[in-house]
Amino acid sequence: MDYITTTNLKAQSSELINTLKKGGVVSLIHHSKIVGVIKPKREPKMLTKTAINQLKKLAENINLQKTSYEKREKIYRDHLMDKYGKDLS
Repeated sequence: MDYITTTNLKAQSSELINTLKKGGVVSLIHHSKIVGVIKPKREPKMLTKTAINQLKKLAENINLQKTSYEKREKIYRDHLMDKYGKDLS
């Protein structure tokens, strides 16, 4: 199926769905003009176990410094002071 008209959408919907499942592209025709293209939706690829392990190895290789909760709190408070100024209370 290379094309489908707007009037045949309901009658040929099963053919349209089969074409899309196979990865085909269908042109939508209205009044003898192509008004659009119907393409199959691409499903996002799920991360495999090997990809997750590779990401963990990369994170270990980067060797980022660990910050404690107290250090994060101080950095956050300093940011708020710079952004909004001193507390009124």
